[in-house]
Amino acid sequence: MSGVSNESTVMDLGLAPEGHKKIEWAATHSPVLNQVRDEHLMDGSFEGLNVGVVLPIEAKTAYLAVVLTEAGADVTVASPSPFMVQDDVAAALVERGVTVYASSLDAPEDSEKEMERLLDRVLREGPGVLIDDRAGLAALLHTTRRNLLANARGASEETTTGVAKMAAMHEEGILEIPCLAANDARCKHLFDNRYGTGQSTLTALMQSTNLMLGGKRVVVLGYGWCGKGIARYAAGLGARVTVCEVDPVRGLEAYADGFDVLPALDAAETGEVFITATGVRDVLTPEHFGRMRNGAILANAGAVDIEVDVAGLSSAATEVRDVRRDVEEFAMPDGRRLYLVGRGMVVNLTAGDGHPVEIMDLTFAIQALCAHHLAKEYATMSPGVHRLPKEIDDEVAALKLDAVGMGIDALTPEQERYLRSWRE
Repeated sequence: MSGVSNESTVMDLGLAPEGHKKIEWAATHSPVLNQVRDEHLMDGSFEGLNVGVVLPIEAKTAYLAVVLTEAGADVTVASPSPFMVQDDVAAALVERGVTVYASSLDAPEDSEKEMERLLDRVLREGPGVLIDDRAGLAALLHTTRRNLLANARGASEETTTGVAKMAAMHEEGILEIPCLAANDARCKHLFDNRYGTGQSTLTALMQSTNLMLGGKRVVVLGYGWCGKGIARYAAGLGARVTVCEVDPVRGLEAYADGFDVLPALDAAETGEVFITATGVRDVLTPEHFGRMRNGAILANAGAVDIEVDVAGLSSAATEVRDVRRDVEEFAMPDGRRLYLVGRGMVVNLTAGDGHPVEIMDLTFAIQALCAHHLAKEYATMSPGVHRLPKEIDDEVAALKLDAVGMGIDALTPEQERYLRSWRE
């Protein structure tokens, strides 16, 4: 690996010019984050504070790091996977004063060990505030890196899976820092998880395969906010959508939304495109692969890289080969061919550019305000998982409406009294 600056390790600093263009494009289309920076972040709360960020390294994440750096923070960034690193953006970040530990070349056999190594490097910088992905930093901080706990003011978690893991840590009495559930903010999961995942997942699939979705039988496994977005966008493109769920209420909701609802093994027999979005492991396994039709396409849009049992798929195949960029073909013993997009990892990042900029403008405005809240208020917060203060969520939504030239009404005093009183 080449290109080292201020302890950073990136693939090639010579790629930075193209990365700067991408970051500038994100900056131009992030009016909410820009206003949050100008109105809140420049108050000195970040001066001299190290902020550790573990998120996929692409233009929108990079711009969040840039904004925090402009506010005075010393920012350290790593990626949860080498397959989620845009090397030109990583190089540009280094030139903008951010410490970066990421390269698309870092793809060893033991990816979990490599991931832990990169997280450890972020923690060794002594971050006071963590912006976490799937609770990776928080888990390491509370196990093998407990000696660094004293530096941490708190963490902000990006994913549904990570919030669940932090809640589990708290239930076990392990969590020793306050954690803000950024993912649970309405301006995050209602937009990022639903509209962002819906559009970017299907964009990545279509770009990678160069196939159309109209008329195809698309099976969406999981009907949380991510699954709802994927199903909605797929239907909008003309696909015939089937939803698989383990929650009967969500299954009924999918039915009421106009989709077929079937057990996954039944759906495996007729589906042409399968997209997991559950947050749990082993959603598609060899039992499902054995029932799939020739030419079936598989992808994962959930936060867990083992939702599709890629090891089981590889073991069942007689041959595995790359047929397009980000598309692998698995030849089965009976002559069928199954295709996996994005290595079974989060497909919109491993085979695409991630969510649209305007969606991540909301998400990263939330993350910036979470980091700001932890930087200022950590001493008043107890260890555990905390919801984002409602006023922060409301402000981000109002800023976005204003940025697009829209607005809302306000209750009159009489209406507020009516809502508060049981006598009327």
